[in-house]
Amino acid sequence: MATKTAISATKYAPMPDYTAIKAKQNAAWASGDYALIGTTLQIVGEQLAEAMDLQPGSSVLDVAAGNGNATLAFARRWCDVTSTDYVEDLLARGHRRADAEGLPVTFRIADAEQMPFEPASFDAVVSTFGVMFAPNQAMASEELLRMCRPDGKIGMANWTPDGFIGQMFKTIGKHIVPPSGLQSPAVWGDTAWIEDTFARHIRSLAIEQRNFMFRYRSPKHFVEVFRTYYGPVHKAFLALDAEGQAALAQDLMSLIARFNTATDGSMRVPSSYLEIVMTKS
Repeated sequence: MATKTAISATKYAPMPDYTAIKAKQNAAWASGDYALIGTTLQIVGEQLAEAMDLQPGSSVLDVAAGNGNATLAFARRWCDVTSTDYVEDLLARGHRRADAEGLPVTFRIADAEQMPFEPASFDAVVSTFGVMFAPNQAMASEELLRMCRPDGKIGMANWTPDGFIGQMFKTIGKHIVPPSGLQSPAVWGDTAWIEDTFARHIRSLAIEQRNFMFRYRSPKHFVEVFRTYYGPVHKAFLALDAEGQAALAQDLMSLIARFNTATDGSMRVPSSYLEIVMTKS
């Protein structure tokens, strides 16, 4: 009697719908007024520019530039900067900042996962708290490498998983279920992940853990500012009913209490991030 070979069905997790996810992300970052938050982070761009130590005249691509913190920092050091983001409103804010300082920057709407430039077009490629939020992390990392010339530099500032902002996104994820199949953006702040992702394509890597200090009038002031102006937090609150909003606000206050070093009722919270400088092979 012929035997039948049983073939077990293998279940595969469906691929994330990156197009739909990016559309929602774009709407989130365009909501509120991220530029109000972004300008407080300017020191991060300045420190990255110093760490990369580029020659004046170097061509620099700022990926997911937001309102232009790294863009301005490198332009102030006489680099030829191309500033890109897929959120048009944020790019326009960076444009106005550059105009106000008389800095000759090129601005272009572009997706971090599919940059509209020829390979090896730039001496350096940078991103501060930007590319880490691209949903297709493999494509985004490949694009950073593709845009950079051989022996050029790639520099980033990425929030760490265990730091305040990394934990803030984890807290939000308890209230708003993140898209299925995506890794946390905070993996970009994990040294092992950075090494595993980029090691085969680079000849040197320097990583320094730094802290950015969030200074606000009070923990309540921080929550009010972020729920009003910071797109992902703004959208999270909008997606919840009154009870859910109260619960999220309370969890954010508890998170701040864990990290807050101020003793006078204000907020002084260090948030760790990785400052990454690598040289492409």
